[in-house]
Amino acid sequence: MRKKTTSGSRPTPAAVQALVAAARAAATQAYSPYSKVCVGAALLAEDGSLYIGCNVENASYGLTICAERVAIGNAVAAGARRFRALAIATNQPRVVMPCGACRQVLMEFAPDLELHVAGPGKKRVTTTLADLLPAAFLPKHLR
Repeated sequence: MRKKTTSGSRPTPAAVQALVAAARAAATQAYSPYSKVCVGAALLAEDGSLYIGCNVENASYGLTICAERVAIGNAVAAGARRFRALAIATNQPRVVMPCGACRQVLMEFAPDLELHVAGPGKKRVTTTLADLLPAAFLPKHLR
């Protein structure tokens, strides 16, 4: 899904609120019959476009796809390659950070990505991808 928002270097507080709301809405579409953990992600591209994703579980657990990777896949499929911010929301009683695989996939495109991870109510953690994955393996390491 692609929605257009305003662009700029850092999202405004209102844009962050909208990003978190989009992640919460995406979480309601999660397919999680096994864990019952519903995750939504909303990824803000550099041009202001918004891409969402939700987790999609599978009976073969290793084939489960995280919301963050669904969002990045949607963005890449639409031609986006540069991102400013990501909001993640779950139905869990605490803030849940992205898994290592999602951190690495996001690092491919946005090492300086701003993350807004929402828990229930108004609980929220704001950090950066670089803080979550220090000394990351990057495309430049292949050159």
